[in-house]
Amino acid sequence: MPAITNIEDLRQLAMRRAPRAIFDYVDRGSYDETTIRANRADLDALKLRQRVMIDVDNRSLKTTMLGQPVTMPVALAPTGLTGIMHPNGEILAAHAAQAFGVPFTLSTMSICSIEAVRAAVMEPFWFQLYVMRDRGFAASLIERAKAAQCPALMLTADLQIQGQRHRDVKNGLTVPPRLTLGNLLDIACKPRWAFGMLRTPHKGFGNLTDALPKGSGGLTTLSQWIASQFDPTLSWNDVAWVRSLWPGKLIVKGILDAEDARLAVDAGADAVVVSNHGGRQLDGAPSSIAALPYVADAIGDRCEVWLDSGVRSGQDVVKAMALGARATMIGKAFLYGLGAMGGRGVTVALELIRKELDVSMALTGTRDVHDIGPHVLWRG
Repeated sequence: MPAITNIEDLRQLAMRRAPRAIFDYVDRGSYDETTIRANRADLDALKLRQRVMIDVDNRSLKTTMLGQPVTMPVALAPTGLTGIMHPNGEILAAHAAQAFGVPFTLSTMSICSIEAVRAAVMEPFWFQLYVMRDRGFAASLIERAKAAQCPALMLTADLQIQGQRHRDVKNGLTVPPRLTLGNLLDIACKPRWAFGMLRTPHKGFGNLTDALPKGSGGLTTLSQWIASQFDPTLSWNDVAWVRSLWPGKLIVKGILDAEDARLAVDAGADAVVVSNHGGRQLDGAPSSIAALPYVADAIGDRCEVWLDSGVRSGQDVVKAMALGARATMIGKAFLYGLGAMGGRGVTVALELIRKELDVSMALTGTRDVHDIGPHVLWRG
């Protein structure tokens, strides 16, 4: 195995080990992919202010997210279909996150169910919710999250209608993968993945067993189901409805606009996640890092502000916190690790980010993660 020095190394290894359709699902964005490119370009454009001759011994990366102690300001974001990037992927990622001391968020669109993941881990995790047309089913998901003792519910607000991801359509992605000649040859070249999927009992959408049409599972059917169930009439009143049902912490994810941020707090959010869904929804939307200062200014101290979409290094974490984020979330970064090396790869991804964060803090003259602010950015 080649030396793993950054998240891109994990990405390259995952590309070789996961079937192409599944890797592309994780890796690519919607339409012309201008937003997914902007997520990286705008982060890269920010420069850090190097400081010298400052005592930076005994650095601390520890903080809290919604009162929960974390070893660094990073959480694993909810990612759909995690369990086909690697067999039992959600369980492996949850184990790795908990051992590392950062939060894991289970997606509504996970392969392993809420109950399966909860039975496999020592501590409860966060759960991400899509509010669908069938409010009864959405309410049942909330009850299942309560039963699993999830301390926080993350409501994703930016998937009322699904943005088209061209690569998924061209690859004919299905869950479980449909055996055509093309993907059969591809899967045959990925024996580790194939044998793992044969052994695992988790092959469908574990949380949607009672909602999906019987005998379905393919992307075409899933897309049709999303079109019929994901609700374009969703409003802030529905967020207040979720708040009324949920006794724990409420996170609203998918905020790019200052006015939406204020409305989210008014509806009861304890935290908002500045996110463009990893460049997978509205192509042409601003990068998350570009939107972050406006959202942070609009909210002030009313709730916590986190950043998602594009974070792949500890330096990205520093830049996000310098512009007003209290913490960050990673999706693709940990999925690359999962696809490359299973649960160990998730740990490697987190270790890489922690080391980069620690070094970057030292070289910007920062001893405590709470001291990161606008002064660590180079203004010219």
